[in-house]
Amino acid sequence: MNILAIGCHPDDIEVSCAGTLAKFAQRGDKVTVCHVCNGNMGHVVIPSDELRVMRGEEARKAGALAGIEVVSLDIGDLLVNGYDMEQRDKVMELLRIYQPDAIITHSPTDYHGDHLAVSRLVFDASYVASCVQYQPGASKVAAVTPLFYMDNFAGSNFNPTEYVDITDTIELKIQMLECHVSQLKWMRDHDGMDFADFVRTCSKFRGYQCGVPYAEAFTQAFVYPKIVPRRILP
Repeated sequence: MNILAIGCHPDDIEVSCAGTLAKFAQRGDKVTVCHVCNGNMGHVVIPSDELRVMRGEEARKAGALAGIEVVSLDIGDLLVNGYDMEQRDKVMELLRIYQPDAIITHSPTDYHGDHLAVSRLVFDASYVASCVQYQPGASKVAAVTPLFYMDNFAGSNFNPTEYVDITDTIELKIQMLECHVSQLKWMRDHDGMDFADFVRTCSKFRGYQCGVPYAEAFTQAFVYPKIVPRRILP
């Protein structure tokens, strides 16, 4: 299968679904991660132009650990808009290029305005990409595919309907997260937390809910025509 995970900032995917993506990759699926934003605001000291480059490098290094391709739409932090047609069409073109069999993105109940905007863009683009008459000829039309929402930060305001056992990939997940060196410091300075410990603890909490040591939680977009009568997550 082709799996496309669309996150807002570099490191959002590592927080919420890197263990699952690693399992997809290990079983032979093609996995691509797209960061809509370039992460240029996520530091107290490093200038935004320098940080933009650094965070792209961190993201690619993290993806390489799991055999995952990493791309970016390179929109500045705080500039993503869920109702911007140009941004929606960038996501649409991404779907037409990568032809995913399943999409993972942010939940529409997430805490961050940028995350909410990405969730909206992906939801809309996942249908627009299937419309033959809309921007025909640029690339192959994408089918409407199942859409999964990954867990919110700290699991807040999120009711899972599916879990993935990531006990075998939790260490890889943490290694991928720790590639985002700039964010380990940002989270200490901005949120007062040990980022790696936070992510491990949240994964353990989701594991307790489903009876395994570590897990990641998801829910599906239960809307026509994105529902399929089979398990897709590994």
